[in-house]
Amino acid sequence: MSLNHRWISSFAEAQLAEQGAAENTRLSYGRDLIDFSDFLTARAADFETATRKHVEEYLIRCEAEGLAQSTRARRLSSIKQLFRFAFEESWRADNPAIQIKGPGRAKRLPKILTEDEVSRLLDAARRTGRTPSERLRNTALMELLYATGMRVTELVSLPVAAVRGDPRMILVRGKGGKERMVPLSPPARAALIEWLDAWGADQEAARAKGIKPSTFLFPSRGKDGYLTRVSFYQTIKTFAVAAGISADKVTPHTLRHAFATHLLANGADLRAIQTLLGHADLSTTEIYTHVLDARLKELVLGHHPLAKD
Repeated sequence: MSLNHRWISSFAEAQLAEQGAAENTRLSYGRDLIDFSDFLTARAADFETATRKHVEEYLIRCEAEGLAQSTRARRLSSIKQLFRFAFEESWRADNPAIQIKGPGRAKRLPKILTEDEVSRLLDAARRTGRTPSERLRNTALMELLYATGMRVTELVSLPVAAVRGDPRMILVRGKGGKERMVPLSPPARAALIEWLDAWGADQEAARAKGIKPSTFLFPSRGKDGYLTRVSFYQTIKTFAVAAGISADKVTPHTLRHAFATHLLANGADLRAIQTLLGHADLSTTEIYTHVLDARLKELVLGHHPLAKD
């Protein structure tokens, strides 16, 4: 498998795990990136050596071929997301597409969950698992995710050293190695403490079998040593089914959206939410104001007596 195809495969896996990208979406991204890969190969380049000029030349070719504006926007989005992923994984030291402006398209609002739906998901996590230890782990995963708004990769790769004792705040290492402090809610702290007790017992049992103790809060036998994004993505779908919520609506990323939306709806400052989410740019966080605007409009049109006319 070539370097380009390995990158595309890893990127597609991350899209599935972190954002729950639909099959058609991932296939579209895959086709876009394969086309860009072929373009680079014809110029003796690949994803590792591609420059801004390569990306711009590719977009010019797409326009010359008469591709629709929406298609060109999606292709640039695919390329930008791939290089952002490569930067986060330290495969590249830069993102050659980051400053390129595309033809633009309508901004899609994220899917949101109601507070009641989140409560049902948390309750489902407490009841789901083959063993008491697994149920405690599932509870800690969901409570931490909703209480902190962490990205799924940040959550599953948390080192146990970051949460020892009875922490009120935890240190999260985000994109580009940037660190931020995130406070824990009382339910998240309680779930974490219970899971740490079970984690310790599990590690002692492993040590007795000659297995080296894990340094991760959510260990796994996989190559990385911690629970994979894909595994957690699949697990959260089982919580959705148990909670009576459409599985298509629930991904680790929708819990991150719920964290931000519910904070904003309850009066939190947008700048504070930006810090908690680890967004480099406030404009990224501002999408949640549009979510609330859409929700308020829906409430008025649905419930105001004059709207019925």
